[in-house]
Amino acid sequence: MNTISTQSHKTPYGELLLGSFNEQLCLCDWQYRRMRTTIDKRIQTSLAANYIEQNSDVINNTIVQLDEYFQQKRTQFDIPLLMAGTDFQQSVWNALINIPYSSTTSYLELAESINNKKAVRAVASANGANAMSIIIPCHRVIGSNGELTGYAGGLPAKKRLLKLEQR
Repeated sequence: MNTISTQSHKTPYGELLLGSFNEQLCLCDWQYRRMRTTIDKRIQTSLAANYIEQNSDVINNTIVQLDEYFQQKRTQFDIPLLMAGTDFQQSVWNALINIPYSSTTSYLELAESINNKKAVRAVASANGANAMSIIIPCHRVIGSNGELTGYAGGLPAKKRLLKLEQR
C-alpha cells in the first residue's frame, strides 16, 4: 500500500491537515471541517494510499509558503499539486487557482470561466470538495450578491483571509 505523508499545522486562521504523495501536495485542508472523512476517503481511494503521520520536503515547503502568505510576504504558491478528484472537479480547482490574490469571484462567474454557466451548483459543490484550501483559493468565491457563502474553514476564517488579502 502506498502512503500519504501527513502533518497538522496550526495557523492564525485555524489548524490545517497537510498531505503529500510522490513529492506533490495532495492535501492542505481544515483539520476540523464537516466533510473531513469524505475528503480523506476520496484522496486515499484515488491514490490507493493510506495516511501516515510523517514529514516530507513538500510539507515543509508548504508550511514555509503558508507562513509567508499569512505574513503577507507571498501572494502566489509555488508547490507541485496533485488534485485527487473528478475531471470536472479538477477543472473547477484549476479555475480557482487563476483567481488573483485579493480578488473575489462568484460561483456563476466561476462556472462561466469553465464554459459551463448552467453548472453553478456543481461548481459550488466542487468548490466545497476542494482539499487544498488557501493554496487553491476557494475562499475567494462569494455569492453573486456579494455575501460570504459557505467555507470549509468556517465563515469567520473566510472573512479574515479575504481581509488579509485586502491589506
